[in-house]
Amino acid sequence: MESFSFAPIAEPDATILILGTMPGTKSLEIQQYYGHVQNNFWRFMFEILNEDFSNDYQIKKALLLKNKIALWDVLQFCERIGSLDSAIKNEIANDFEQFLKQHANIKTIIFNGQKATAFFKKYVYINNADYQLITLPSTSPANASKPFAAKLEEWKIIRLFVKFE
Repeated sequence: MESFSFAPIAEPDATILILGTMPGTKSLEIQQYYGHVQNNFWRFMFEILNEDFSNDYQIKKALLLKNKIALWDVLQFCERIGSLDSAIKNEIANDFEQFLKQHANIKTIIFNGQKATAFFKKYVYINNADYQLITLPSTSPANASKPFAAKLEEWKIIRLFVKFE
């Protein structure tokens, strides 16, 4: 099945970029980043950013923008049956050269899982001295190797890069 990523959630003043690999089947179906109810991404973001959780997608997006966090995927296109990153074939990366020019304040790039990191390193050429690259455990329900609390603790590193008002 052919899959296309979403447009980024980003404002020009973003300082942090969080990258997944490619939206899964449920996310594509409902047209929302991390749309699978068992994906922990949004729960982590609300907890880390000290806000009460909401299922409202507009509130979720506003939470990121308010904290100068951009959200996107490494891949623009791929062929994949199901939602597992290991099933991705014939992938094409998003245009990070243009994106990073338009979002010049981004200095921290956080990867949601090992596969996002691997695809980024395979296709994207940046001066690593200009960015801090951090790989965190995948928030996907398919990543059951660590419990929720342990993954959340690792994700809390984001607090180091957010300027709370």
